[in-house]
Amino acid sequence: MSRHGLFSGTARAFVLDTNILIEAKNRYYAMDLCPGFWKCLLHFHRVDRIFSIDRVLKEIRANNDELAEWSRKAPTTLFSTTGTQDIGDTYRELMDWVWAHEQYESRAKVDFARAADGWVAAYAKVKGAAVVTHEAFSAEAKRRVPLPNLCAQFRIDCVHTFDMLRELGVSFEWTGMS
Repeated sequence: MSRHGLFSGTARAFVLDTNILIEAKNRYYAMDLCPGFWKCLLHFHRVDRIFSIDRVLKEIRANNDELAEWSRKAPTTLFSTTGTQDIGDTYRELMDWVWAHEQYESRAKVDFARAADGWVAAYAKVKGAAVVTHEAFSAEAKRRVPLPNLCAQFRIDCVHTFDMLRELGVSFEWTGMS
């Protein structure tokens, strides 16, 4: 077992939040403009560096779009199960902190509990991986529970897509006419 948990080697692994996939599809890595991004995700999954979870899969398949179609073609192992004792126990620990944290409004706590975010963090904590999200830490947040706030509380690495891609050594280049 590596120093980063279950994943092979000593390199850090990454767990993708739902917003990483949806934002990429909708904006800067649209599937028709940057197919290399999507191929990159699958490549780094095959070498145990990129994962997501079953609850993210459920969120992206809620929309019957090209991302949902991509997920159907992706290896089933890309979206790991959260149905294990250790991940469930860790999720409960994280949610106990959320529910006890008076800074956040009740509605924010309910919304957080319904989303995949807490499960992404629990999976990352158990597996020794970094969370990848577009959310930003917000010490003043009240109306939502930012995933990076939870990660900071529990010392779970939390990075942005571009940080992950740089660490993986990814570069997308145009191969058209000069």
